[in-house]
Amino acid sequence: MPFYHKLGKIPTKRHTQFRKPDGGLYYEQLFGTVGFDGMYSNMYHVHRPTMVKEIKGKYSVAPKVVNPNNMQSYRFFGFDIKPEKDYLESRKIIMTNSDCHITLAAPQNKTQNYFYKNTDSDELIFVHRGSGKLRTHLGNLDFKYGDYLLIPRGMIYKIDFETEDNRLFIVESHRPIYTPKRYRNWFGQLLEHSPFCERDIRKPEELETHDEQGDFLIKIKKKDEIFDMVYGSHPFDVVGYDGYNFPYAFSIHDFEPITGRIHQPPPVHQTFETDAFVVCSFVPRLYDYHPLSIPAPYNHSNIDSDEVLYYVDGDFMSRNDVKPGHISLHPAGIPHGPHPGAYERSIGKTETKELAVMVDTFKPLMLTEEAMKVADDKYHQSWLE
Repeated sequence: MPFYHKLGKIPTKRHTQFRKPDGGLYYEQLFGTVGFDGMYSNMYHVHRPTMVKEIKGKYSVAPKVVNPNNMQSYRFFGFDIKPEKDYLESRKIIMTNSDCHITLAAPQNKTQNYFYKNTDSDELIFVHRGSGKLRTHLGNLDFKYGDYLLIPRGMIYKIDFETEDNRLFIVESHRPIYTPKRYRNWFGQLLEHSPFCERDIRKPEELETHDEQGDFLIKIKKKDEIFDMVYGSHPFDVVGYDGYNFPYAFSIHDFEPITGRIHQPPPVHQTFETDAFVVCSFVPRLYDYHPLSIPAPYNHSNIDSDEVLYYVDGDFMSRNDVKPGHISLHPAGIPHGPHPGAYERSIGKTETKELAVMVDTFKPLMLTEEAMKVADDKYHQSWLE
């Protein structure tokens, strides 16, 4: 996120001596992206962040693709994904391409006995059910229903849940995730016409600093494999940092919808972007107010992108028989539109209470074994009269 944040104690100048109360040095680490050309933060550790004691091994978490070239529209019953006790084991990749994984998770354990780092991907976690605390080496964030948690690649974290009933919709992006560039000026500040601003974005405000040595397990993901690595000091030993690269939270309930006299296209709902896909938020809003408007969307063809819609809550006006946790997939190249009756039914309506998250990818998505376990194989026929 392109704005500055500072937390804890830091020296007045980068790359200079910064000493502990006992006279020893704190250990500086540059936490940067895109080589030395992207956003970065400078952090200061009590212990060297490089003390690897043991690499216990690795195991694969690669998705098992069963449909590498899909041309069928699907509905998936997301809440039918089997809950798992462990956070990482609960993550089930349902769709994938070379740019991202789209994942569902229903973890039941309230915490983990390890730390986790994804070295390949930014993680965007949407919280459908559950609340708790995201704990990271750059500070903590409380979260609840409706929150997006943006965790940059390389961030060491664990999640403490308050209950066992948790449902997460996760996008793992091999490309950096940013706010939409059309809503930012050339300094990076969000503009007046943006549907949200910096005040809506919650930054870490609680920094854990553990001066501990011992055996600390960090599960590190690289190229769809998890490496079990034991470090000699607690990974949350940062006394302070500053910069532009840190986790943050944003609530879908703080997204301010853009409306018009006639139906507005999906880009007005855009919340995040990469150069490989976009993420949009559909929130309660007033309908179009032209006297002859048709609030339901027109039929359209996604010639260049697959459309994934994750239904969160409310009554989605363009679909019949949609419930929370359902996911629709409309592949590139074929038209899709409102279900029978929805087009006509929308006329005269003044508002919608729908809540949904959309992901449009510019490369086709491949379906996995996990997806087909919860798939509605007849969904593509649901437009027949």
